[in-house]
Amino acid sequence: MATRKARVGPSAVVPAPPPELQHTEANCRAHEMLMRVGDKWSVPLIHVLGAEGTLRFGELLRRIPRISQRMLTVTLRGLERDGLVRRTIYPEVPPRVEYALTPLGATLRKIVRGLIDWSGAHLLEVDAARARYDQQVRGWGPTEKRSIR
Repeated sequence: MATRKARVGPSAVVPAPPPELQHTEANCRAHEMLMRVGDKWSVPLIHVLGAEGTLRFGELLRRIPRISQRMLTVTLRGLERDGLVRRTIYPEVPPRVEYALTPLGATLRKIVRGLIDWSGAHLLEVDAARARYDQQVRGWGPTEKRSIR
């Protein structure tokens, strides 16, 4: 038997979202920062710089698997613009450029470290949940090849 969703008419009362989800300038700005650290490469960069200290571009490229030179450049520029990474250029031939976390970036690194710790502590639970989901929703067994068409 099919069910229909009730339509919300003009006289229906819709509860206000919680304060942290309401549209305010502060919440929109927080969304900007979440987008910054939620991209593919910012968290690994913050983690590597926090763990290893000041590094040159080539060293960062070697320590972050699969990142391209272009994405490393774009991500470093964004983090520098946000005040999370400091770029130091030394007037040598050839020029030497080093990157390090700023004090502000170091405070974010503490949060990133917490995410990494949480991931490590709960990875088996997440794997089990994924396997249950795949079995229930898609009928996949644990060893079946999964292809997306």
